[in-house]
Amino acid sequence: MKNLPKKIRSKKLNSRVDLTAMVSVSFLLIIFFMVVGELSKPKGMEFGKPNCIDEYPRTGCYMHAERRVMTLLLDDNNKIITYTGLLFVPIDAPKEVQYGKDGIRKKLLERNKKVLEYSAQLGKPQNGLIVIIKPSKKSSYGNLVDILDEMKITGINSYSVVDYYTSEESKLLASN
Repeated sequence: MKNLPKKIRSKKLNSRVDLTAMVSVSFLLIIFFMVVGELSKPKGMEFGKPNCIDEYPRTGCYMHAERRVMTLLLDDNNKIITYTGLLFVPIDAPKEVQYGKDGIRKKLLERNKKVLEYSAQLGKPQNGLIVIIKPSKKSSYGNLVDILDEMKITGINSYSVVDYYTSEESKLLASN
C-alpha cells in the first residue's frame, strides 16, 4: 500500500470578539435616549398668575402684567365684549364693541399704544398687548377669522384663542 497522505487537520483558532466599540455605541445610545426623554417632556407656562401671595387676592394683589391683558369675548350676532385686566377688578370695564376699523380695531390700537407707553416706563419697551380671544359656542367661525385678521392688521403678535369661560364671563355674556 502506498503511503496515503495524512489528513491535515485545521488549527482551531481562538475566536475572540473585541467589544470595545459595542460598549461605546451602547453608552452613546443610552445618553441619546436620556436626552430625548428629557426634552420630550411637556413644558407648561404659567399665564397670568400673580407674583404676590395674599390671603385676599382680589383686594391686595396687583400684577403689572394685567395692564397688558385684554380679553375679547365673542358671542352670537357679531357681538364682541372687551375688558382689560381681571374681570372682578377691570382696568377697562366690560364694553360691547363692533367689528371693523372704527370698532375693535380702534380699541386694539388704542390699548396697544397705552400698553407700549406703560411698558416703556418700566424699561421694557418691547412688551405690547396680550389678547385673549374667547369665542363662545354661539359665535360663528367667521367671527373668529375676523378677529384673527384684526390681530394681523393691528400687528399684535401675542394672542391666544381659549375655549374656557369663567362663571363671571358666562354671566356677563348672558346679561348682554
